[in-house]
Amino acid sequence: MSQKPPVDIRMLLESPEIQRATSQYSEPAMGRRAYQPPICKAFQGVYSKISPIETFRFDINPESRSQLPDIIDQKVQAVTIEQNPDDAFVRTYTRRRRIGIVFSGGPAPGGHNVIAGLYDAAKRANPANRIFGFLVGPDGIIENEYVELNDQIVDGYRNLGGFTMIKTGRTKIDTPKKMALAKETLLALKLDALVVVGGDDSNTNAAFLSQELFNEMQIIGVPKTIDGDIQVRDADANVLCAMSFGFHSAARAFALAISNLSNDSSSDIKYWHFCRVMGRVASHLALEVALQTHANITLIGEDLADYVDRQRLEKSKAQGTIDYTAYGMTLRHLSRVICNAIVSRAAVGKNYGIAVIPEGILEFINEIEVFIIKLNTIIAHYNTTHDKDFHTSFPRLDEKLDYLGHLVNDTPPGLAPNIWNSRDDELFNDLPAFFQEGLLTERDSHGNFQFSQVPTEKVLLDLVKDYLKILRDQGRYKVGIQKDWYAKVLKKAGLAPEHYGPILFRNFGKSEFLLVKETIISLRTLKNALIQAGAIGADDRIPAAIEKIYNASVPKFKTQSHFYGYDGRGTDPTMFDCTYTYNLGLTTFSLIANGATGLMAAIRNLEHGFARWEPIGIPIAPLMRLEERMGRLSLVLEKSIVDINSPAFQIVKAFREKWLAASPSEDQFRRPGPICLHSDNEEDRPITLLINSIGQGYDPPSMG
Repeated sequence: MSQKPPVDIRMLLESPEIQRATSQYSEPAMGRRAYQPPICKAFQGVYSKISPIETFRFDINPESRSQLPDIIDQKVQAVTIEQNPDDAFVRTYTRRRRIGIVFSGGPAPGGHNVIAGLYDAAKRANPANRIFGFLVGPDGIIENEYVELNDQIVDGYRNLGGFTMIKTGRTKIDTPKKMALAKETLLALKLDALVVVGGDDSNTNAAFLSQELFNEMQIIGVPKTIDGDIQVRDADANVLCAMSFGFHSAARAFALAISNLSNDSSSDIKYWHFCRVMGRVASHLALEVALQTHANITLIGEDLADYVDRQRLEKSKAQGTIDYTAYGMTLRHLSRVICNAIVSRAAVGKNYGIAVIPEGILEFINEIEVFIIKLNTIIAHYNTTHDKDFHTSFPRLDEKLDYLGHLVNDTPPGLAPNIWNSRDDELFNDLPAFFQEGLLTERDSHGNFQFSQVPTEKVLLDLVKDYLKILRDQGRYKVGIQKDWYAKVLKKAGLAPEHYGPILFRNFGKSEFLLVKETIISLRTLKNALIQAGAIGADDRIPAAIEKIYNASVPKFKTQSHFYGYDGRGTDPTMFDCTYTYNLGLTTFSLIANGATGLMAAIRNLEHGFARWEPIGIPIAPLMRLEERMGRLSLVLEKSIVDINSPAFQIVKAFREKWLAASPSEDQFRRPGPICLHSDNEEDRPITLLINSIGQGYDPPSMG
């Protein structure tokens, strides 16, 4: 057999088609980089100005006033077009500036466009303006590591995901030493302004930097977090910032992957997919994913916070007692809620499905929240008292458990008596080892419990599997048998369906899906039922067709677990986030050019569509509240959790039964489609915001 001549690899490498196919940048990515987001009316002229809005007010924490006196009384600033500037305004607006920008915390889709918007606005105002990107987050400020941004660098990342352009990090400028080093770098670089792009802690940093450098430099924050927990309202509940950037893109990325699982699940009809989605505290992502996918089960942590088990209360009342454990959701009860949903779908032949679980749901489980609070206090006390790290001192789980056990009888000075009692020790030791390890895992740099390190879905799955086994043994967990298939199987075997139906099923003749009687839980009990009904003799074998029907009714609970987090953080931004972040960059420059400091750049009316977007600056200091960090109270930007009275949550609640689809009808899965920029069908905002907008009585215009 003749052989082909060897491939001329040099010719192939020189081929334009191969070079294009193997390029670092795909054609869709190149198209993204060329996309120009629309801009708000405020930026459609040569200049923009800011002016205070007196109607918005804030309830100010006294500690904020004490620690941030120079920036605490600022007003919300409206950014609008300046059509008739005087000479003094033009000179100020266009003077040469040196501006630094830093990413802080985890990536969020759209960050590059904040830089692009700032860069474009600065260069339009004065081509001599210089923009410096600090590398690898706040460490770049502390260690004086930066790069000057130019057209080539910025153009290479427009509309693309990640924070790759200048990288990011989680270091906080939260000690006098770090503040001194940061100040040294910023002043040595002769910056006029610094832009901090980050979440609640990063914008908290921006506020303290603004106070420290009040007379020397402007500091502007930008709200970033895929968790969606930066949502700003004033004291009268007026929405100033409906959502942080990155949320929509991450939710869409998660939703697309989970939608693909729903396609798979409803194709091979044998797996329950348990999908944990990011959200360290708030369940905003889970709520949006529910609206995007119509998953069969979606848990919302905030919905569990005020749970009261009425049935348990009535039972204890009848006994003349009060069952305090009835207040607050427990892990066990939550697992039973999930089991009931699984059993109800199986009853109509659907022994498969999709469950969405927010990463931070444990924070809303009463018993777990108590453990976390106690363990945080114990660990922080140990670190402070011994000037050692708890996790270094007790590297193994058994050593940690032994230390906790000693606290039952010997509480160290400085800790509340019985902070860890015998009941705590007993309950904690009953938890699975991997969950104990998770609850005792090292806290993050703020002293927060790292929910992403705990496989929440597996914790629940263990309990779900245990309870489903009990329900199966009780005959309550069965797979419904489609009546036509039952009839076909029996007729093929020469048996009368009408004769055997009442013997086998508890709902024969009443439903499209037939449920084997609860008393029939094994082949032995099946044979007894047939013998008692006179269908077979004691020495007869169970007819093969009847055994086939029974085996089909026995549920096999097969599961797959998934975690959606880092993939969503790094996805390319949606059209909404591309537009949002580019306009945030423009807003940031306008605030700087107009002399503002201590403000967070934001876009008002995000929930109402692009035509109504209004760029604003929100004072950061009035938004801050005291929160426990590392065992002590610290001022931080307040997080926003899901409002269970919001239209979006109420819609999801109203559709729970429909999306569970525990009926013979088809499943209600929704296909959100891929993220794209060039499509008339691309949604113009998160569904959460759309529903909330409609629920507030507005007729929202569309973007474009």
